[in-house]
Amino acid sequence: MNAPPHPHHGVEDLCTAGLHLYEQALRDGRVKAEDAETAAPCLLSVGLLHPLVDDPAQLEPAAPAVVLHRLLRSSGARIAEERRREERLASLFEPLMRITGARTATAEPVSLRLLSGTERINEAITEATSEAAAEVLCVQPHVHYSGPRGETAHAVAMARDQALLDRGCRIRTLYQHTQRHQPLVLARYEQLRGDAQARTLDEVTDRLIVIDGAVAFIPAGEDGRLALEVRHPALLTYFTTTFDRLWRLATPMYPQAVQRPSRGGVTPRQQAIAALLVEGHTDAVIADRLGMNIRTARVHIAKLAATLGSESRAQLGYLIGQSGILDPEHHRMPEPGQAQGQEQARGQVQE
Repeated sequence: MNAPPHPHHGVEDLCTAGLHLYEQALRDGRVKAEDAETAAPCLLSVGLLHPLVDDPAQLEPAAPAVVLHRLLRSSGARIAEERRREERLASLFEPLMRITGARTATAEPVSLRLLSGTERINEAITEATSEAAAEVLCVQPHVHYSGPRGETAHAVAMARDQALLDRGCRIRTLYQHTQRHQPLVLARYEQLRGDAQARTLDEVTDRLIVIDGAVAFIPAGEDGRLALEVRHPALLTYFTTTFDRLWRLATPMYPQAVQRPSRGGVTPRQQAIAALLVEGHTDAVIADRLGMNIRTARVHIAKLAATLGSESRAQLGYLIGQSGILDPEHHRMPEPGQAQGQEQARGQVQE
């Protein structure tokens, strides 16, 4: 099994492994390059270790005083550059603000703002969540953290969400049923501490984040590099109302999972596929809407056909309708703790 990738961080957030190895290098004068590459590759990237000229397999430590001086000088340069940037911005916008005059002070806040670029979108979301005081609502149709971009986004989201939970806020997230057993999703809830809740549905909307009912973020493009920041009260009410209605229909996943029952040998996932088949959708559309690949969708369709005894696509649609698996009452799940009470109630009626 491959070791997990070393998390990216700056020298000011030096990891425990890196700190211990750097201390060892200061005491011994050197460490093996392979030890650093395995335990703390960050030491090379931040300049705390560097190869010996005559033996690249060995690394020697940079003097702490030299490193500190270099970092403080770099930090001072960034601060000075930010101040120069502030001065340039003030010089640019001061004459422009004189054009609008008094209208500037009374202008209403922008209700819609287009954000471009992953970094800018993450900055805006982080800034908004840092001011959250109650609850964040999320819809996550797909979870993809593969590759450098995905790993960075995952690390940013985890740190942001944990800080929010530490302040006593709540996070509620809706996923598709196909995400219930994804290792990355399960690992997320094993690591988070606080009031984080999750539920799942066969289908969910596109990605949505609503913070304290005051600001929302939705996609504005297909590649995830454009987002719309929404502060319009009517739209925010619509988003939160829609989320709450979907939440009541969803199956609890965390902190207390509810298992979705099969009916007549037909699994809940096959029931969802059956509903889309009856609507006349192709295998590709079904796979996309339920968050699975087309091969998996076709396997479920074949199993559904075998269970119902269908020999053709047309016959399958007829048998689905006759089976009763799409009756509305078969799709609503009880809240956690309600299933036992419902069973007791049914027992009383039968008696």
